[in-house]
Amino acid sequence: MAEAKKTTTRKRKAPSKKVTDIDDVKAVEKLREAREQILSELRHSIVGMDDVIDQVMISIFARGHGLLEGVPGLAKTLLVSSIAKCLSLSFRRIQFTPDLMPSDITGAEVLQDDPETGQRKFTFNKGPIFANMILADEINRTPPKTQASLLEAMQEKMVSAGGEDFKLDPPFFVLATQNPLEQEGTYPLPEAQLDRFMFKIHVEYPTEEEEIGIMRQVTSGSTTEPKSVLTKKEILGLQDLVLRVPVADHIYNYAAKLVRATRPGQEGAPEFINDWVSFGTGPRACLNLIMAGKARAILQGRFNVAIDDIQTLALPVMRHRMGLNFAAQSEGVKTDDVVRKLLDEIPSDEKMYQAKSA
Repeated sequence: MAEAKKTTTRKRKAPSKKVTDIDDVKAVEKLREAREQILSELRHSIVGMDDVIDQVMISIFARGHGLLEGVPGLAKTLLVSSIAKCLSLSFRRIQFTPDLMPSDITGAEVLQDDPETGQRKFTFNKGPIFANMILADEINRTPPKTQASLLEAMQEKMVSAGGEDFKLDPPFFVLATQNPLEQEGTYPLPEAQLDRFMFKIHVEYPTEEEEIGIMRQVTSGSTTEPKSVLTKKEILGLQDLVLRVPVADHIYNYAAKLVRATRPGQEGAPEFINDWVSFGTGPRACLNLIMAGKARAILQGRFNVAIDDIQTLALPVMRHRMGLNFAAQSEGVKTDDVVRKLLDEIPSDEKMYQAKSA
């Protein structure tokens, strides 16, 4: 009697959504083209600042917030307002001053008469925070109490007032500008506030060639208003696309290794970390490295995150999330110096991390 053949059935896994689907490929190409169009439109009013513009766009499409730091007069405010015009979003500028109150940002309850019942009741008047894109101009010129009014909106995308929660309309992101702390009339942002920003973007002085270009453009009256490039619906769709960009295990391993190495006293922390750093970066640095890496990849037309993306974005993601001790300050060491030294110290060989992931 012939032996019965054993048959086995395997459950097929449901196909996972990949960024290589034809619709997603088209969307990635659209975002790459939109980046070029936005850069072209910004050239009508902005000279140079390519890295700054890229970092701002990465933070927007990665659902993050950006903090731009630089001395007055470097066109930080002009840059943010110009990007808002390219994105067809509701935009509000809040000028942070020493006398600004939290209710001036979030809104306040006002006692009003009901014309139907004749009774008086409190109604909530929404503040300027209820917009898609917020420019918090010179955020460190107001005391920490007022700075903290942005915390809930930036993290939870809502505002609580009078026992009610008011959702903010997506997309929502804050682009704040600040002057260096060495200048008069500035208040340092609390660590909890700084941690809400995906990037801290340094805006440097222009080169000599760029400065000559600025003089020619501004004094000749040749600047024109940027035109709209993306609609609100398209921005939301592209933000969803960023979430679907695949990330290999060795990229996660490298990002974790880099972030964990900033924490003094922990295993794997280099000696200079123990010597200079009082507290290292938290898990939000890992999350922001990966999300920003995804956004950078598709802005450049790629379908995957590379270690180069993590290395390029390490400075703006990590520079504001660690504290230096007195020894570092006395030696003139900056957080950028620590991050650069870490990038040299932590191995970035993809094969090594791939072997660890296997």
